[in-house]
Order: sequence, then structure tokens, then C-alpha cells
Amino acid sequence: MFRRITVDAKQMGGAPCIRGLRIPVSTVVGMVADGLSEDEILKAYPDLVREDIREALRYAAEAVREREKPLVTGP
Repeated sequence: MFRRITVDAKQMGGAPCIRGLRIPVSTVVGMVADGLSEDEILKAYPDLVREDIREALRYAAEAVREREKPLVTGP
């Protein structure tokens, strides 16, 4: 399902990374959350391509979806 995301216990503590590179998915998603554009991310990490960024976002969305819990409202 995620061809560009790799997990290796011997690399980056087993954190999901982009294509076996030492670039964690969380780093890329965090940059997007901080408002960086794809061009800015690609400039900071020249080994990435646009599809890497998009797949990192899809991966993060799926990880959250798997952990979804109902919102608690009220006291």
C-alpha cells in the first residue's frame, strides 16, 4: 500500500522513513504542518521527490485513521 515508506529496526530506531533514506515521515509531515511548501521541503531534502511528500501525508493519515477514537465532549 505504501511503496515509498520503509520501516527498518536498524535505521532511525525503526521510525517510518522515506524510501530507506534517513528522512522520517514525521519530519516531512511536520514540515507540511509548519506551512512549508513542497518546493521548500524539496530544497531542504534534495533526495525527495513530490510523490514522497504526498505518500508521507497519506501514511500519516492512515496511521491516525487506525487510531481514531470518539471525541469526548462535555464534562
